[in-house]
Amino acid sequence: MSLPGSGRVAVYDVPNGPFRLVDYPLRPPGPGEVLVRNRMATICRSDIHTWQGRRPGPCPGLLGHEIIGNIVALGAGAPRDMRGDPLQVGDRVTWSEYFIPGPDYFGEVLDLPQKARGVDKYGHLAATTAPHHHGGFGEYCYIVPRSWILRLPDVLDDAEATPLNCGVATMIAVTEAANIRIGQTVVIQGLGLLGLYGAAIAKARGARAVIGLDGDMARRARACRFGVDLALDPALDQADLLQEILALCRPTGPDVVIEVCGAAQAIPQGIELLRTGGTYVLGGVVNPQATVALDANLILKKMLTLRGIHNYHPRNLIEALEFVVAHRTHFPFHELVDGRYPLERVGDAMADAAARRVLRAAILP
Repeated sequence: MSLPGSGRVAVYDVPNGPFRLVDYPLRPPGPGEVLVRNRMATICRSDIHTWQGRRPGPCPGLLGHEIIGNIVALGAGAPRDMRGDPLQVGDRVTWSEYFIPGPDYFGEVLDLPQKARGVDKYGHLAATTAPHHHGGFGEYCYIVPRSWILRLPDVLDDAEATPLNCGVATMIAVTEAANIRIGQTVVIQGLGLLGLYGAAIAKARGARAVIGLDGDMARRARACRFGVDLALDPALDQADLLQEILALCRPTGPDVVIEVCGAAQAIPQGIELLRTGGTYVLGGVVNPQATVALDANLILKKMLTLRGIHNYHPRNLIEALEFVVAHRTHFPFHELVDGRYPLERVGDAMADAAARRVLRAAILP
C-alpha cells in the first residue's frame, strides 16, 4: 500500500504547556523497521510527570509509550514476532516500551537488556528527532530495530491490549521480583492501574490475601473487583491501620509489600508493615530526587529483601499478554481504560488523567 506523505503528532513545547498538532513526513521503513498506524495509546503516570517537568524530557516533546497499532509497512529484514512468527501488513501488534542499540554486557551477560547502555524509549524523544514518529500521541509510529514485537490475538479488545507493554508487563516483573508464593499475604501501596493489575497477578500467583492502600475512595471501591480483599486509606491512624492489616496477615504481618503509588514518603510505612524476613519491591518511585528518610536499622534487623524494578525483561511482555488472555473473564481489565480522546484533545486527556478524573485515558489517533 502507498503511504501518505506525512502524519500528525501532538507535541508540547514547554513543561505544562499546551499541545499542538504538527505534521512530520513519513518514509518507507528502513532495514529492520516496522511502520505502524497507531490504534490506541494510553496515558501512563510517567507521561504526566514528564509533561509536568517532574521527570527530564526533551522538547518539543512527543509522549506515549503504551501503544498498539496495525502494521502498514515492513522494512527489509523486518523482525519476526517474539514467538518467531512472521509479521504481516495488517497485524495488530504491541511492542516493548524500550529499544536498545545492540548487544552489550548488561543484556548478554547480566540478562538485563532493559538496562543496556544507550537504551531509549518510545514516547521519550523530542519530536524533532528523526524519524519523528516514535510515540503514541501521533498517527504513526516506527518500531525501530532491537525492539520486541508481539502480535495480539483477536480475543483482546484494544482497551485490554494497550496497557500490556508498560503497566501490565511492569507488574509481571514486580510480582516476579516479589516472589509471591501460594498462601502469602501482600500489601500494595497505590491502587491505580499498576496496583490493580498487581493485585490480580498476586491472586493468580496464589496469594491468600491482598490488601490495597490508596487515599482515593473511588479507587478503593473499585479494587475489590481486581482481587483486593481489603482496601484501606493509608492516612488512617497508624495503629489502627496496622491492626487491620495484621488481622488478615496473621501471625506477624504481610510477606510482601509492593510500592506503586509513586510517593517516596510511603516507603517507611512499607518497611514498618513487613514481617521479619519479608520482601519490599519498589515499582512506582520513578521520578528523580525521590528522597526519603528511614530507619535503615529496620531493614537489617528485620532481615528484609529490598528490590527495585525499572522497565522489564522482554519475556515479561509475553507473560503479560498470556496473563490478560487467561484472566480477562475473571477481572474486568477493559474497564480500566475509562476515558477516550481523539488526537486533537490530548491536552484534555492529560489534564483529566493528571487530576485523576479518569484512571487510564486513551488517545485514539
